[in-house]
Amino acid sequence: MTRPGNPAILASTLAVLMALGLGVQLTRDRLYAQTLTENRLLYVTSPKVMERVALSYDSILADVYWVRALQHFGGERLKEGNGQYDLLFPMLDLTTSLDPRFVVAYRFGAIFLAESQPGGAGRPDLALALLKKGVAANPGKWDYYHDIGFVYYWNLHDYKQAAEWFGRGGDLPGAPWWLKTYAGVMLARGGDRHASRQMWFQLGQTANSDWLKQTAQLRLMQLDALDTIDALNRVRDAYTKGTGERPERWEQLITARLLRGVPVDPAGTPYTLNFATGEITVSGDSKLYPLPTEPAAAPELAAPAPM
Repeated sequence: MTRPGNPAILASTLAVLMALGLGVQLTRDRLYAQTLTENRLLYVTSPKVMERVALSYDSILADVYWVRALQHFGGERLKEGNGQYDLLFPMLDLTTSLDPRFVVAYRFGAIFLAESQPGGAGRPDLALALLKKGVAANPGKWDYYHDIGFVYYWNLHDYKQAAEWFGRGGDLPGAPWWLKTYAGVMLARGGDRHASRQMWFQLGQTANSDWLKQTAQLRLMQLDALDTIDALNRVRDAYTKGTGERPERWEQLITARLLRGVPVDPAGTPYTLNFATGEITVSGDSKLYPLPTEPAAAPELAAPAPM
């Protein structure tokens, strides 16, 4: 009869094998990063199973899956509109199950999920699920309440829910005073562009990463572009009212002295004027493209001046 092995020796052997396996996996990830996102299969999809398998290496495995999530997101984003982010949430779910206090995985992962396609997964619902998981694991961390409110506000335009989460975050010890202000703004003014500008400015000022600061700056430039497009639409309409025809080229508005030159967006790329529809928007070549879907600014009653 075969005698059972010593449990202590078995546990030690498993620990050594796990450490070796993790070392091999990290080396493979570093040397063959491009192959990771092409595999459409996660070998372990259940966070509970992974927690049992990980033994005492939860944090290390969480780092591995976070790196994989970053590689998956980056690789799919480079596919220029053809990205498939189907593995993003499962990887983030595994990461945060292995390390429930992995703040960056919750916050950045939610941004990746909520971002509209093609720049992101276009899944604000999954972003909310990830952040609410963070709240359950860390109920005293106001940052997650802020991020949930922001997803409701920016991506879903649900201002009542946004106000609720901003308010809940503002009630937590150590939360910044402006979270309560956000809650009031949501209830009073909803999604006007001025409120958006205030929020992105505040986020850029308090962000602890260059990437998030750059994202906030980009959003502020997009909001400026939306304001300019509103003004250009008024110029276009004034031309149509005066001539009885819709302009097909910027030169027509320049000749009519309604514009001083071809208008450019805050990133330095000329706006486009669709000759067939008269629509004015940012160019597909601009780094501001695509613009967010956002409530328009209040119309101005004054006659347009040359821009």
